[in-house]
Amino acid sequence: MLDILFEDEHLIIIDKPAGLLVHRTRQAFGEDENALIQLRDQIGSWVAPVHRLDRATSGTLLFAKNEAILPLMKAQFSDRKVEKTYLAIVRGIPVEKENLIDHPLTSERSGKLQEAQTKYKVIAESEIPFNSTGRYPTSRYSLFEVDLMTGRTHQIRRHLAHIRHYIVGDKKHGDNKQNIFFEKQFRLNNLLLHAWKLSVNNPITGEKISVSCPIPVHFRTIMQELAWKPNEILQASN
Repeated sequence: MLDILFEDEHLIIIDKPAGLLVHRTRQAFGEDENALIQLRDQIGSWVAPVHRLDRATSGTLLFAKNEAILPLMKAQFSDRKVEKTYLAIVRGIPVEKENLIDHPLTSERSGKLQEAQTKYKVIAESEIPFNSTGRYPTSRYSLFEVDLMTGRTHQIRRHLAHIRHYIVGDKKHGDNKQNIFFEKQFRLNNLLLHAWKLSVNNPITGEKISVSCPIPVHFRTIMQELAWKPNEILQASN
């Protein structure tokens, strides 16, 4: 059963588990398990996703409960009126603790360059006594709070790879040596990217809806392995 973070007569926000598709895709056409079908069956009514999360990403996912509100909500995303904040555990510790990544990305559909902006802020740092790359006796990691200014495919993953702070567990855009190290050392088989907070306006009622999503067990476990105290760090960032 999916955890529901917010629900009214128009909208519903769930906690999407890592590994669950938002809806059926061409790449996974034969798979029947997805958030859309599960939520529809769980609440017994029509729903449609307003936005997308990568299959490997956990966290807040917004659905419309009727067709009238769906285009209004999609317009908020297009007009950049939605606040989306993520958490990511990445390789290395950047010199600049807070920055804007303004780097165009090539559309996977059209092949054209699209503007893309991502803000990040370092909210925790760690250095552990393990050689994860074969070069240094210790390894360094950061916990990023990430705000999406635009919504391109794999934007956070691609932008953090661009600045060489690869997200741990990212098998497409990440650092394979880090992925292997975390799998062997900590038995991690997940992407450490979590859609933490979402803030939208209900265009029907005028209500501002803001939710935060608990971090999943695999994410919390790695935070603890890196000597971070999840509750203290996340409360300090609220």
